[in-house]
Amino acid sequence: MRDGTRFPSFMNKLLHPICVVAAVLANPALALEPSFVSAEQIRAFQVLPAPPASDSETTRAELAELHRIEAARTPEQAHRAIADDGNESIFIFQAQLDPRFTSARLPLTAALSVKLNDDESVNTDPAKLGFQRVRPYNLDQTLHPVCKTKTKNDSYPSGHSTTGYLMALALIDMVPEKRDQILARADDYANNRLVCGVHYASDLQASKLLAYAMHAVMNTNPRYRQELAAARQELRQTLGLAPAVN
Repeated sequence: MRDGTRFPSFMNKLLHPICVVAAVLANPALALEPSFVSAEQIRAFQVLPAPPASDSETTRAELAELHRIEAARTPEQAHRAIADDGNESIFIFQAQLDPRFTSARLPLTAALSVKLNDDESVNTDPAKLGFQRVRPYNLDQTLHPVCKTKTKNDSYPSGHSTTGYLMALALIDMVPEKRDQILARADDYANNRLVCGVHYASDLQASKLLAYAMHAVMNTNPRYRQELAAARQELRQTLGLAPAVN
């Protein structure tokens, strides 16, 4: 009988995150409509490794890393991190491509960027709700973040980092000759979440895994391939690049 009284409590703790995620997936009012890849296809909460516990040695080491980054953070680094915090579009890669790489000149590319950003939320939200990882500055209030903060426990995975890698992979589909520069910028964009002081390193690692999984599934979607082809033609023509070889 004693074991029986403990079992329901244990199961409630175990099933609560799963129930939260299931409720989000089942209620259209709580979730965006996916454009290219759905949450059910990726199942981020089910397939990502659980984040380190708040009282784990790994989290303590990650917090120490954030303190080191903060201590060395220059005003210029903070400025760049804050700028990235406010920009979750494909145009974060302008410096790696061309000054003409703008939303005004590239409406099809801009429209694709919006849909990719929405799909990031579709796929990261269930994991964020399920894992409910405490933000580093809420766990360690001696940190001094320079970007927007929140009280919600949604640190894992990082939405910004997932967006950055997802945009990078789509852009490589359009401009493969710039692959190395684009991937380096995606890493820099993700690292700026640490410079901001709003994520742990393991949040970024999970985001990269998630973005690559999303991109692999997106590439099987005819709608994505059609809209990508149109954006690729627009982009390459605007930047004066040779037509893409399919």
